[in-house]
Order: sequence, then C-alpha cells, then structure tokens
Amino acid sequence: MQTHDPVMTSPGTRASGASDTTHIVLTFENNRLASELFGQFDQNLALIEQKLGVDARARGNQVSIRGGEGATAQARRALDFLYDRLQNGSDIAASDVEGAIRMSIAADDQLTLPTMERKGKLAFAQIATRKKTVVARTPTQDAYIRAMERGELTFGIGPAGTGKTYLAVAYAAQLLERGAIDKIILSRPAVEAGERLGFLPGDMKEKVDPYLRPLYDALYDMIPGDKVERSITAGVIEIAPLAFMRGRTLTNAAVILDEAQNTTSMQMKMFLTRLGENARMIVTGDPSQIDLPRGVKSGLVEALRILKGVEGVVTCRFRDTDVVRHPLVARIVRAYDADNTMVEDSHKPGD
Repeated sequence: MQTHDPVMTSPGTRASGASDTTHIVLTFENNRLASELFGQFDQNLALIEQKLGVDARARGNQVSIRGGEGATAQARRALDFLYDRLQNGSDIAASDVEGAIRMSIAADDQLTLPTMERKGKLAFAQIATRKKTVVARTPTQDAYIRAMERGELTFGIGPAGTGKTYLAVAYAAQLLERGAIDKIILSRPAVEAGERLGFLPGDMKEKVDPYLRPLYDALYDMIPGDKVERSITAGVIEIAPLAFMRGRTLTNAAVILDEAQNTTSMQMKMFLTRLGENARMIVTGDPSQIDLPRGVKSGLVEALRILKGVEGVVTCRFRDTDVVRHPLVARIVRAYDADNTMVEDSHKPGD
C-alpha cells in the first residue's frame, strides 16, 4: 500500500529579492498517481496557478510551488487532498481540483471550518453509496452534508447549479443502503412555467415525470439502474407530486421536497407536518425562481421566516460562489442578481 508524505525540501524559505515569496517542493511517492495529480499537460497545476496566483512546475514526481506564503500553503493542501483521493482509487476531474482549491482557501478564511483536521490536512464531508462517492466541493456543500447528518429537517436554499438536490438525493441513497431508513420519497410541486398538466398527453405518471426528471437522474447516479427500477416497483423509492403527500405520515424514510419555492403556504405546511418517526426531511429551492401565479405567497419563503431558530431545523444558504456547474453559470447567476438589485433600487421612492 502506497503512503503519501509530500516532502517540503525548501521549508518556508524565501526567495532572494522577494521577501513575500515562499518556495516549496512537494514529492509524491507514486509516479503514476503524481502524473494523474498534475493532469494531462499539467492542466491541474495550471488551474491551481490560475486560481491561487502561484507558480507550479512539475518535474517527475515533484512539483515546485512559488508564491505568497498563504497561497503556497493552500496549493499544498489542495494537492495533498487530491493525491489522497487518487490513492483511495478515485479519479479526479477539473471540477474536483476547483473544489479542492475552494475548500483550501476556505480553511484559511474560516479557522473553525469543520473540514480542517490535525496537521492542516483537509477532510471534506462526503456521501458514499455503492455506486459513487460524492465529495463536497465548496464550504457550503460541506456544511450542507453535515447539516443533513445532524438535522431532522434541513433546508438547502440557493441558485441553480450548487448541488442542493443532487446532494440531498445522494444522502437519501446512502441512508437507504445503510439500512437507516426503509424508504426514499422524492417530491416536487407540479407547478408549470406557462403550461397546464391537463393539456399534456398521457396518464398522470407521464404528465408529471418530466417535472421529476432531475430526481431520477440523481438517483441513477447513486444506485444501479436495475435496482432503482426494482425499488420503484416495490415502493421502496417513491417519486410523486407534492399533492400525493396529503394525509400521510412519513416514517422511517428520507423525504425530499425539491423546487420548494413553488409551494403555496398551505402546501408547505401540509408537507412539513407529514414528518414521522425516524424520518429525515430535506427541502430544497431557489426563492429567486418562483413560478407561482402573481400574488400567491411562496410557502418556502414563509417557512424560512416562521421556522427560523426552531430546534431541529437547519438552513444552509448557497450563493453564486457555490455553483459547481460550468463557471459561466456562476457569472449568469451574479448578472441576474445584480440586475434584480438595480430594478429593486429603481422602484424605491425618492428621498
């Protein structure tokens, strides 16, 4: 079994003529894994250079890093974590490198960040299923995973692309595999952006399936396809519109309500009061994407206000900096947020 002990051959030295520059050299024992760590044509090192403002140059199984003291420490932590992942048999993609960089920066920004272990190593929160292990890529994702582990009711609030729904489904799949629950229930309000279900072809299942597709997609990522189909047939996994929850008590289950910004006040109260013994409830939504008719109050927005400070309820708020899709998505979210702010300001009465 290979061990990882990156050696700093120039510990804390400062380059001549540059008092604010630190130079470290990291050595990785496994040449093949070191090559994967650096990436094809050293693309992973190039990403670290771009994000942290350091100079990283590979030679064999070593990498030389020059930059500010804090930035070089962040680069080291990120590389250390990624190498550990490779040693454990996982692949790494550009998104994993970006996640490691984000978390390494956050470790400096938040001294009490739960991802910091002894000796300065990063330990990201993760969700492990038989098919896939999902690792937090941002501090908020890390907090969200830990919140789901300790809270009976967790709200994941924020823009698209931050992993709210995906992580919730992954966590539910993990609980099911461990035998901690007997059932997964996934639900969405059937609110249509400019459409009406009655005009769509097919039976009720065929009408609502398009609205539930993101939940299916996440499930198939975590659980083998044949097992998902068997579990749905057996009722172990239930995917249904929110209206189907009325009158039920949900026990021994992980219950996820997605797109919750499109619930009415009455629907949200109905859903939250379904919580039974040994059940975990996760509610996700984006208050900036409400499709309800004009004048109808969002049940999610109201619930966040009413339940603030209630014991057993945890709220994790994602921002555009937590977007883990294409980098352009984060810029799109910021642009829309900025535009909304300008519109709101323009509608304020003058002094």
